[in-house]
Amino acid sequence: MGLTYGYDIHLPPRNVAGALTDLAGLAPPSRDVPPLALTLPGGVRLTLPFTSRFESEPVDCSAGGTFELDTSLLFGVDDVVREYAEHCGHEPEADGRVAIGYVYLTVRFESPLHPDYASMEFWAATSPMSRMFERSATVREVFTGLTAAAGGACCLFDTGDGGTQQVCWLNGETTDEPVPGPRFPDLRALVDTWPDPGR
Repeated sequence: MGLTYGYDIHLPPRNVAGALTDLAGLAPPSRDVPPLALTLPGGVRLTLPFTSRFESEPVDCSAGGTFELDTSLLFGVDDVVREYAEHCGHEPEADGRVAIGYVYLTVRFESPLHPDYASMEFWAATSPMSRMFERSATVREVFTGLTAAAGGACCLFDTGDGGTQQVCWLNGETTDEPVPGPRFPDLRALVDTWPDPGR
């Protein structure tokens, strides 16, 4: 079984629309897919340059729940991203960034860690991409940047195996804290530091 590393963003549910709009801004212009119509709770409608389960049929999440997206995202180039891109034959875009995909995304309007938060769970499609997620500073900056822009409380790097996770962003600041670790013995201790998402 391959590696499935990823980044999990936990944010107030009302901020999901803005986060998805920011995410759409990271889609490479060279990727030509039909627009995906998405309806969120409250009747908010978005059009995204991604597919959902490899289809472009409208997705209705007006009642909440969960939906999935298949994304391709632009990342700045550091040595780790360059090595991955060369290995996979990816050419840089006009602005020098590299398009990486698929990056799978599951959006839950009830986070597994806190019922009043939503989560956006990004995970790599392959083992080499997973290793790039783990090692690249520019990849981490993309996900912490999305967290910050969306008003997210936390961004976690997750190896998907139930082992140690890394806190990359917490309550407005970048950080690098293991869970479990000295500061956070478990996920409950981490979640207890998150603000009330209704504020």
